[in-house]
Amino acid sequence: MLTDFDGTLAPIVDDPATAVPLPGIVEVLSSLNRRFALVGVVSGRPVSYLVDNLGPDLALSGLYGLERWRGGRRVEVDEVESWRAPVEAATKRARDEFGGTVVEAKGLSLTLHFRTCPEQGPQVRGWAAAEADRSGLLVHEARASVELHPPLAIDKGTEVEALGAGMEAVCFLGDDRGDLAAFEALDRLAGSGVHVARVAVASNEVPAELTAGADVVVEGPTGVAALLDDLAVEAASG
Repeated sequence: MLTDFDGTLAPIVDDPATAVPLPGIVEVLSSLNRRFALVGVVSGRPVSYLVDNLGPDLALSGLYGLERWRGGRRVEVDEVESWRAPVEAATKRARDEFGGTVVEAKGLSLTLHFRTCPEQGPQVRGWAAAEADRSGLLVHEARASVELHPPLAIDKGTEVEALGAGMEAVCFLGDDRGDLAAFEALDRLAGSGVHVARVAVASNEVPAELTAGADVVVEGPTGVAALLDDLAVEAASG
């Protein structure tokens, strides 16, 4: 069982640093982790943030898979280290341009938020596109934000496909544009005979393509919590 974090386990908030899972989510994930072959979170958050909020026992993939928490330690993909300096330089330029409230530095990537200043959205997007041309980083659209990542063939889809390989069944829960790649990975796993379930988490910002491609749609993180509770009950009784 694999899931996104923001907008799925944790409600969307104005200040990303204050986002936390809904009450009871950590406990039910721990319960499922004792009964399922694997429970993991694949997120744009840094691994350190995921460990702080979810504990060290799940399979955690941060920054869309650029870093991972496996066997009680953080590991980076080999190719990413050469991009640390360009990301740091882009982060400094972004802070010089927008100040600290817009820029979320993540070490190996950065996110520019405009949820609290939507009028800056066009400016932020334009700056990110120019910075991508300048630095070689790639732009990813997200909820009221844009992200700059190293140009590596790593995303939520590659993580879901790797984690799901060899499993009898895999589900993924997500709410944002980056989760479309995870749904596409489930399609590939299904083609190899794996049973899959695509769960979209509805909101007024969810991409229409995500809900259209879902097998199940739940309403926000509260719907996710209810679904996970049901899974835990079924797993315990089975």
